Amino acid sequence: MSPQLEIFLKALSRLLGWIYTLCWSASFYPQPISNFQRRSTVGLAIDFPTVNTLGFVCYTAYTAAFLYSPVIRHQYATRHPGSEESTVRFNDLAFAVHAVILSTLTYTQFWPTIWGFKVSRFQRVSKPVAGLFWGSIAAIAILIFIVLGQSPDGGYDPSTWGWIDVVYGLSYVKLLVTITKYVPQAWVNYKRKSTQGWHIGQILLDVAGGALSLIQLTLDSSFQDDWSGITGNPIKLLLSNVSLFFDIIFITQHYILYKGADDKASKGQDADVTAPLLAGFNSVQRTEDV
Repeated sequence: MSPQLEIFLKALSRLLGWIYTLCWSASFYPQPISNFQRRSTVGLAIDFPTVNTLGFVCYTAYTAAFLYSPVIRHQYATRHPGSEESTVRFNDLAFAVHAVILSTLTYTQFWPTIWGFKVSRFQRVSKPVAGLFWGSIAAIAILIFIVLGQSPDGGYDPSTWGWIDVVYGLSYVKLLVTITKYVPQAWVNYKRKSTQGWHIGQILLDVAGGALSLIQLTLDSSFQDDWSGITGNPIKLLLSNVSLFFDIIFITQHYILYKGADDKASKGQDADVTAPLLAGFNSVQRTEDV
C-alpha cells in the first residue's frame, strides 16, 4: 500500500469514526426528549435504560483501558504481534462516556419523584434483566479473582491470565447487554401492536452509526494489513451487527407492522395501554427496580 493511500485511509477512518460517534450520540436524545414532551414513559420498557447504563459503564472502562493503560496496550500487542495497535479510538471513549450520561438520565425519568412523569405501575425491571445486571457484576468480580489467583505476577504476564482478560470480560458484558436490552422493548411493541412511546428517531440514527462503525473497523484492519484488528476488537464488530439486526426489527414494526396503530395513537391521548399487556409479561418476572 502506498504511503499516500495509507494516509488517505487513516484520515477517512477517523472522519467516519467521528461521524458515527455523532450519529450514535445523537440517537440518545429523541427518547428522553419524547418522554419529557409527553410527561410520560409509557411505551418504553424500563429494562432498556437499566441495562443500557450498565453496558455503557463497562464499555467506557473497556475503551479507556485500551487507550490509556500501558499494561493493556502491552498485553494486546503481545497477543496480537502482527498488529501495531488496537482499533479502539478516542471517539469510542467519547461516545461511551456520553452514553452513560444519557442512559442514566433516561432511567431516572422512571422516577416520578424526580421528574413527575406518568409511569405505569407495571413498569418494573423484570427478573431476567435484574439477574443479568447483578450476574454481570458478579462475573467481573470472579474474573478479577481468577486473574489474581492464576497469574504468577498479579495479572501482568500476557501469556497467562492477565488484566486484558478482565477488560475483554467488560466488553462481553456490553455485548450481552446489547443483545438483551432490545428484547423487552421489541416484545412490548409486539404485545401493544404499536411503537407509540418508543421513538423511531433513535433507531434511524443507530442504523447510520452501526453501518459507519463497520466500515471504519474494516478500513482500520485493511490499511494495517492485519485482520486481527477485527478479531482483536470483537466487541466493536459484534455490537454493530447485533444493533443493526434489532434496528431492522424496530423499523419493520414502526413503518410496516404497526404503522396504522401508531397513526391512530398519535391523534389521541397517550393512554396507559401498556398496563394490561405488561401485566402478562411481568406476572412471573416482576421485581423491584435495580
